[in-house]
Amino acid sequence: MNIRPATEADLPVLEELWQSFATEVPESPWQDVDPDEELREIAQIVAGEVALLAEDDDGTPLGFVLARREGSRLGRITDLYVAPALRRQGVAASLVLEASARLQELGLEYVRLEVVASNTAARAVYDRWGFDEEEVTLVTPLDALARRLGPTAAGASTGVVFVQTDDVVAVERAASAFVPRIGSSGSTVDEPVNGWVAVHDAVAAHEPDALRRLARELSDRLGAVVVLLGIEAGAVVRLVALERGSIMDEYLSVPEFHGPLPPGDVVALAANPTVLSRLTGAEPAAIRAAAHTAATPAELPPPAEIAARLVAVLGLPPLDG
Repeated sequence: MNIRPATEADLPVLEELWQSFATEVPESPWQDVDPDEELREIAQIVAGEVALLAEDDDGTPLGFVLARREGSRLGRITDLYVAPALRRQGVAASLVLEASARLQELGLEYVRLEVVASNTAARAVYDRWGFDEEEVTLVTPLDALARRLGPTAAGASTGVVFVQTDDVVAVERAASAFVPRIGSSGSTVDEPVNGWVAVHDAVAAHEPDALRRLARELSDRLGAVVVLLGIEAGAVVRLVALERGSIMDEYLSVPEFHGPLPPGDVVALAANPTVLSRLTGAEPAAIRAAAHTAATPAELPPPAEIAARLVAVLGLPPLDG
């Protein structure tokens, strides 16, 4: 194998190798790659920076590396590619070793490179070579950011009470004792789905304390398992599971959203998969995976998404149904 500086005459070969490299890079929905601009940059590096080509003994190109100065002490490897059939044979390491020597000749002390987070194979190689994480690029869709941080992030509370029974008449009778609005617009008792009856109240749905009282009264009056599921202040998800009027488990996606709590209370507001599994029949692992907690709402998926996952895992009627 021979490693030599690439020249202007090698640009067609470098272009072909770069095109092969580009087909292997996972497409990103947020990043636009302009092939013409990339090829212009390659020509600039060949003309005045560090551009190396690896060839076998008969002159067949094996791979290439491009690097350039980024500051008084820092260089950057912009491209590194080796043909797939020739990987794991030391070609890439030889290219980077030679490139690093040439960067040192320019008076540089450090070199950096970029790699896609999902490219675990390349990251493992760079880790072995001694590259450390110094910066992390974070990306999110603007519409998702708006959902989490926009005006609705401080929005109204909403919630539903689910009763574990098929006896809708009994639920209607019990609910009407506490919610005289049942049957009017926005206050309904739905037909059973998956063994659960959903109780919607137009007023209590937007008042977390009132919704909790309704859930407790229904569980106590009916002697049933009741699950309250709500989104508070448009930001956090609360789930309360009751049996015969007693709270068996409670979950809040951001335990200290309403203020600091003793450490024991913070732990208690993480869902207990064993208890919820006994009450609902759901798989504990699935409950654990759905009931995320964090220090702030921004660290979690949107609350509606968490609520929908919990509904699916616990076998509750759809929230929009």
